[in-house]
Amino acid sequence: MTEPSKVIHVRNVGHEISENDLLQLFQPFGVISKLVMLRAKNQALLQMQDITSAANAMQFYTNVQPSIRGRNVYVQFSSHQELTTVDQNAQGRGDEVNGGAGFQALIQYQLRQSAVTARNSLQGRNIYDGCCQLDIQFSNLDELQVNYNNERSRDFTNPSLPSEQKGRSSQEVCMAFNQEPGQLDFHRWMSNASAIAAAFGGGLPPGISGTNDRCTVLVSNLNPDRIDEDKLFNLFSIYGNIVRIKLLRNKPDHALVQMGDGFQAELAVHFLKGAMLFGKRLEVNFSKYSNITTGADTREYTNSSLNRFNRNAAKNYRYCCSPTKMIHVSTLPQDIAEEEIVAHLEEHGSIVNTKLFEMNGKKQALVMFENEEQATEALVCKHATPLAGLAIRISFSQLQGI
Repeated sequence: MTEPSKVIHVRNVGHEISENDLLQLFQPFGVISKLVMLRAKNQALLQMQDITSAANAMQFYTNVQPSIRGRNVYVQFSSHQELTTVDQNAQGRGDEVNGGAGFQALIQYQLRQSAVTARNSLQGRNIYDGCCQLDIQFSNLDELQVNYNNERSRDFTNPSLPSEQKGRSSQEVCMAFNQEPGQLDFHRWMSNASAIAAAFGGGLPPGISGTNDRCTVLVSNLNPDRIDEDKLFNLFSIYGNIVRIKLLRNKPDHALVQMGDGFQAELAVHFLKGAMLFGKRLEVNFSKYSNITTGADTREYTNSSLNRFNRNAAKNYRYCCSPTKMIHVSTLPQDIAEEEIVAHLEEHGSIVNTKLFEMNGKKQALVMFENEEQATEALVCKHATPLAGLAIRISFSQLQGI
């Protein structure tokens, strides 16, 4: 038996599993100092801060089968006692290194030489004794734009910056784009990568470029017996407005979905590739077609009131994520009971926990299912359906527990 180590070896890591997925699997047991993705081998190496944290994770997953996006992964202590910088040969095999386990920062100095000195002095050093090794590279940005002084960003030359974002009036937005009020095309504005990045808290999610201009995606490996256009709309509208959807009659397990713009299509491809729905693992890729031609076999959604990004687009971008076990239910009647919510959703899977609460005077609920596939089925089947006289709204929640 391999002796205990701070390093955990993870096997059966499919292409749909991201670094963030692995971090969420092990973060409850302690600080993760390093993560190496061995893509060519479908494996990963993950280093905890200490052996105790690693042992606690191993003990827990001895009794509970770890699963990510519906795929079982297998964990064991690594023969490595410590992860070092991956050598050139490993990189040549296509291995990926995330030495900071997902935590990155940008720092701007007053002088270029100060930045050079800092990198030469600190590159490869550990923040703490034996862990959190720094990997410092020069940024492609010439200058940082900091809008707020808080725990996420700070401009040390301007202490008067606000601590949080205040709502911008339509006049302010229009002035920023040299438009008269009422003339601004909001979707064109949101397609600007810097504006979208602001919606995500200052930077795009890992793996998202923000430069894609292809609006139509091809979805394959669908379950043709259970899928329809409205169910696809409910799923894909989480990531942007839907223009139209076409089920391919000559390929019943294929469909085309045209999104509002290229960025929204990129979000859908990124977050839904490999998701499980109705017993099938979805393949989601950009289509060779720039748009879907209107016809008798297409469903039009351009003017649908259910498109989520017609209002509060920046807020909706922040909630974009891969399917999770937890769904958030809103637009609920004030006198709704948890039992009514459970009865409305339980046909789609085993409900582990629920929480009914009130925010800003409106009733909302969190519902946790046994796995991501059950939660996804509940969302695609029950979003916008009536419950006690109101059409409920369902989205995925990024919370880990209730």
